[in-house]
Parts: sequence; C-alpha cells; structure tokens
Amino acid sequence: MTVKTNTKKTAAKKITPKKTPPKRATTAKAKGPTGKNLDIYGAAPLPWSRALKQLEAGTAGSYWLATTKPDGRPHVAAVGALWVDGKVYFTTGTGTRKGRNLAANPECALSVSLTGIDLVVEGTAVRITDRPTLLRLANRYAAQGWPASVSGGALTADYSASSAGPPPWNLYVVRPTTAFGVATAEPSGATRWQFENRR
Repeated sequence: MTVKTNTKKTAAKKITPKKTPPKRATTAKAKGPTGKNLDIYGAAPLPWSRALKQLEAGTAGSYWLATTKPDGRPHVAAVGALWVDGKVYFTTGTGTRKGRNLAANPECALSVSLTGIDLVVEGTAVRITDRPTLLRLANRYAAQGWPASVSGGALTADYSASSAGPPPWNLYVVRPTTAFGVATAEPSGATRWQFENRR
C-alpha cells in the first residue's frame, strides 16, 4: 500500500533589509537662558542677546556685588568684575566685609548698568584657586589695565581698590542662575532669564 503525503513546496522568501537613513553628525547648540516677560505695559520680552553682546564685549560699567551679613542685613559694594565664558569673575580680600559674607553664605547678586539695559545676575560665588584659571583671569585683568599677577592661590598687584582690602585678593566666579533685565532705552521692556544649573 502506498501512502501519499501531501507536501507543499514553499519558495524561500527574500528578506530585504530596511534602509536606514545615513546618520548625520549632530552638533550641540549652545542653549541660552529661558526668558519670562515681566513687562506690564505690553512690551515684548527682551532678548538675552541684548545684554550678552555688551557683556562679552567688556563694555560693562561698574559691577555692584550684593552679599548677606551674618545677621541677615544686605551689604553692597563695587567690585572689579569681568564677564568671561558666560560667568562673572571678581576679586576681593579675605578680611573685607564682602569676603567674610561670602565665606559664610556664598549666595549673591551682581548688578551692572549696560548701554540701554540694567542687569542683575544672581548665583553662588565659588572661590577659584586652580593656577590655570588664575593665570587666565590675571591676563584678562591686565589686558583691561589692572596689572594683576598670580600669588599662591590668589591674585596680587601693586594696587587695587581700597575696598578690596590688602593683597592677595581671592578670585571668585559666579555662574548665573537667574538674571533680570530692565531696559533704560528703546525698545523698552523687562525680562527675567532662568539659566540651567551648570555646576
């Protein structure tokens, strides 16, 4: 007896790999701060670039540093400051009121009048002691007319502002967390900018 088996012939399916688009090189874009319009008269938000252009050009006027005394009262004093790579650097002596305030509470604010805009920058002051950064900032100060040099973990020079105390002077950096801008010329407006925490 012959048994017939029912076998089907199947053709092998050709599997075609899915085409994937070529990968493109991605470059990280510099992300600016997030702005919130504070104007109550209908003006548009101020662009951060309006302040940043002047800060980067080094055309800012006097910087004023606000710190907090141990009893909670505010203290404000002018400081020799520079805006470098998105941060504010300034100097002061260890024994000054602002130096003692920062040692106890590093939260602070700096204000500066730019052309057409008043700016306040808030953040935490961190003392800089690494030699490469000290050298770089000493050179930046010297290029602006203050002949600073590095001495140990601080800066020194033949002179400084009387309010800085005697040398050497500690170098601090403040990475902005929040900034406020109020226009003093057209176009008018007021804006708060929130920065990413970049510690």
